[in-house]
Amino acid sequence: MARDRIYTREGDDGTTGLFYGGRVAKDSELPRAYGAVDEAQAVMGLVRIAAGHGTECDEICVSIMRELWVLMAELATLPVNRTKLVPDKSSVSAEMVLRLEAIIDDLDTRFDPPTEFVVPGEHPVAAWLDLARTVVRRAERHSFSAAPPPSQVVPYLNRLSDLLWTMARWQEGTSRPVRSV
Repeated sequence: MARDRIYTREGDDGTTGLFYGGRVAKDSELPRAYGAVDEAQAVMGLVRIAAGHGTECDEICVSIMRELWVLMAELATLPVNRTKLVPDKSSVSAEMVLRLEAIIDDLDTRFDPPTEFVVPGEHPVAAWLDLARTVVRRAERHSFSAAPPPSQVVPYLNRLSDLLWTMARWQEGTSRPVRSV
């Protein structure tokens, strides 16, 4: 049985196909936004490896990474086709944002908050989480024009960056203040 090839050659003209049809330039706002989300998801894979599979940090990351597929589906859909999307399956719902807030609230009780600016690098997992957070912030900036309200993409990414910061501090296990330079 022959396998389908990974390449189609359709993107050789500088365009990419979208969910529910249509093509756009690879450097347009939709691919720029979901591409940044894809990068964040890849960094979260590094978080999983550093944290160890089966850990609570790993489980939180896997859950988020699955939700990022939903978010990318929404970003990979032309606005005229977004009525075809299904909340929690192919578009971000307000409940997804609330789930992130609940995780933040839980983790926030497990460490003392820093009293000064945090310098990344106190813990390997925390450093990867801080990198993931910065990539999510970029994805959020790109998503402003790609998914305007009433989309929940931007609120989700905003909350996700907060969660990644919180997870990094939780992984550090303490709020050892870093002296100002």
